[in-house]
Amino acid sequence: MAIISDDQEEPEASPNPKSKPQRRPSSSSVEARHSFSASLDPSNPLGFVESAFRFLAEESDFLLEDSAERDVVGVVRAAREEARKKRVKNQKVEEETERKKVVRDEVKAKNVQEVEVRGVEAAKEKEKEKGEDNKDDGKSGLCVPNKGNGLDMEKYSWTQTLQEVTVNIPVPKGTKGRFVVCDIKKNHLKVGLKGQPPVIEGELYRTIKPDDCYWSLEDQSAVSVLLTKHDQMEWWKCLVKGGPEIDTQKVEPENSKLSDLDPETRQTVEKMMFDQRQKAMGLPTSDEMQKQEILKKFMAEHPEMDFSRAKIS
Repeated sequence: MAIISDDQEEPEASPNPKSKPQRRPSSSSVEARHSFSASLDPSNPLGFVESAFRFLAEESDFLLEDSAERDVVGVVRAAREEARKKRVKNQKVEEETERKKVVRDEVKAKNVQEVEVRGVEAAKEKEKEKGEDNKDDGKSGLCVPNKGNGLDMEKYSWTQTLQEVTVNIPVPKGTKGRFVVCDIKKNHLKVGLKGQPPVIEGELYRTIKPDDCYWSLEDQSAVSVLLTKHDQMEWWKCLVKGGPEIDTQKVEPENSKLSDLDPETRQTVEKMMFDQRQKAMGLPTSDEMQKQEILKKFMAEHPEMDFSRAKIS
């Protein structure tokens, strides 16, 4: 009988040749010893995949299994199908958005076109009515004067008294005086804007007094030209020769002349006319000129005072 000593170790059990090799614990059963920290470079996606498989090979025996390749291919196919569906969905959304934009643009363009057409038709109708109003009965071929005893043209209008002719030319809002071209001569007038064809250019119906004529810019939207007639006892038939003529027999005579007024009323009217012309030229009125004279006299009498910030209201 064999005696086993306490100091002897029991022999190891012989391995079972039919038993399967032991697998290392997977990350699903125990906590992974390391974490995956690779970053994705969109220009090199395979680099990210290779890093993931290396990490998988180091941390588990998954890639050693016979089904690993098939399982990986299945995952790739599923992910690719999901990506394809997402792309198709995004394309449909983009196409629908583009379709709606095209429809909106077409509707907007149609509306703008309709507005433009209506505007052109309204302008033609207005011009037609204006032409009919300006024309006489067709027998004389002359135009009916406007309320100012002149004529309303397409790009300007003019009015008159026995002494003066006033021309009004609309210009774009915000026009500066330096852009206005106005050449007034004894028997010739030219008005327009720099860099553009003249609105008016031609020989005047009758001669004028250039020294008594001037032009002004009203509210930066209209040029006003005042022409003083040389012969102040005649109505003009037109502004420039060759232009449409009015029927002077239908001109409404002036209500009164300054010579018919009493001295006090005449003085008041002359003062008002002077102030209006001064304002049109951007110059001080008679009251403002009087205040300036008073201030100058006071400044001369008190040189010790500072008048640098003095204003005339």
